[in-house]
Amino acid sequence: MTGSAGTVAGAVLLASQGGSAAPALAAAAATTASQSGPGVLPGATIVPADPRYADLMTGNNQRFVATPEYIMLIATPKGAEAALQQAVSTGKKVSVRSGGHCFADFVCNPEIEVILDLSPMTGVYYDSAMLAFAVEPGARLMNVYETLYKNWGVTIPGGICYSVGIGGHIAGGGYGLLSRAHGLTVDHLYAVEVVTVGADKKVRTVVATRDDTGEKHDLWWAHTGGGGGNLGVVTKYWFRSPGATGTDPGNQLITAPSRVLVSAISVPWGQIDEDKFARLITNFGAWHERHRAPGTPESNLSSLFNVSHQAHGSLGMFTQIDAAAPRARKILDDYIAAILDGVAITPAPVMTSNGVIPAVPAFVKPTDVPWLQATRLVGTDNPTITNPTSRGAHKSAYLNRRFSAAQIGVLYRQMTKPGFTNPDTMLVLFSFGGQVNAVKPDATANAQRRSAFKFCLQTFWSDPKEDTFYLDWERETYEGIFEATGGVPVPGDDYDGCYINYPDVDVADTAHNRSGVGWQQLYFKDNYPRLQQAKLAWDPTDFFSHKLGIELPVAPDVTKAGQ
Repeated sequence: MTGSAGTVAGAVLLASQGGSAAPALAAAAATTASQSGPGVLPGATIVPADPRYADLMTGNNQRFVATPEYIMLIATPKGAEAALQQAVSTGKKVSVRSGGHCFADFVCNPEIEVILDLSPMTGVYYDSAMLAFAVEPGARLMNVYETLYKNWGVTIPGGICYSVGIGGHIAGGGYGLLSRAHGLTVDHLYAVEVVTVGADKKVRTVVATRDDTGEKHDLWWAHTGGGGGNLGVVTKYWFRSPGATGTDPGNQLITAPSRVLVSAISVPWGQIDEDKFARLITNFGAWHERHRAPGTPESNLSSLFNVSHQAHGSLGMFTQIDAAAPRARKILDDYIAAILDGVAITPAPVMTSNGVIPAVPAFVKPTDVPWLQATRLVGTDNPTITNPTSRGAHKSAYLNRRFSAAQIGVLYRQMTKPGFTNPDTMLVLFSFGGQVNAVKPDATANAQRRSAFKFCLQTFWSDPKEDTFYLDWERETYEGIFEATGGVPVPGDDYDGCYINYPDVDVADTAHNRSGVGWQQLYFKDNYPRLQQAKLAWDPTDFFSHKLGIELPVAPDVTKAGQ
């Protein structure tokens, strides 16, 4: 891949001498392709005439499409510098992509003129100079897990979906099935390499670490939950857990479990009435309320409960615990019993995929399996979530307490609504708390550090003509659940706002957010002013922007101040 960087840079310089960038870049891409060999990335620039353009003008959600002048596939940090400088010099509206899983239109929308695509940057290696593991932004989660674990026996507590690019996942504060035991991914982020745009419209690459002070520390801090696409182009992350010592790579990050106990059960809708439904949802919330604190044996357990629409036929729950943890089997058995307490239903095997849960009938009884095998199992076989041809809508919330009876009533009515026949519709309840809550809210940009569980309300469909129908259902459900707080989970005793990696532009629209609390508070709480200061320091021209992007701080009106 490094062999293409000089050609790409040359194309950028050529184009900057005048005229549109696209023809010069296209010519350079053709030259690169004709000279391609080992280590050379062919076709670094994709223009509309290129047959690959149709695939790269959109991402994982077909609701969002861009028609850029070109898409630059970036293979090296120097390539990122050159491509970004070209876009700045020609005044192009840019978006940045690593994996293409953005739930909103931040990357792909009609205003975008250039997409900087870092998916070719997939390296995962140990950097002895940094005493940390380097991960490039285009590396997909499953590749990161496999490389870290096979080579060093370590991991990061990242997400489930295998094809998510690490670039955006980390910047938004990623989490997964190991987070209750080990915290968020950003709790292990040591450094970040970012290509920034200065006030002079010149680009430069900066490495900012956890150990830095001042503005450089703020640049690192902003990438620990401030969301992607805000301050620059991330070209590398380094991971080293706080308190790591020595030079042995195996001691620089958390040790992955050798084996885990896995349970996958379904509850048939045919056996559920409104009372049983309410009891199941209440039980889930109550268990997580009781076990939200860090440092308990229960922190080794994590679960996701797929509350699927009645059209699917069943609810599904996947649970995992480190098999070597104290009392692991008893904690798992007690957890399942607590969720089913008072429901009087015998759980059934998961015979068909249910959202992120694949068909895994053998796991109706808890089963001891190798950790990486379990990670592949739930991460790679979820066609509903990873279908690249579908359209989707997603909304999130952090909950500090169980749902109220009124909220469960709304959810039951929506999940049994007559005339709604889409089985790919669900409220996914995710275990949270544990070690996540051991970190102070201002220690990272991710401020949600006291919740018990979080959720993602989502539905998927394929026909653009049905957009209004499904978006209306999604909004009606979400706003109904949070009717008492203006349609959104306002941070307070009961809720802790929203998750920026599940972005939802509705929360910035007063037609849907009637709370009087801005999206900035919902996503970032009291950390938002500091994010704005980092924006001022590292993106003072507001070159990087999107609908939920960090805003530059408003300068005080000195004329009024003196009156």
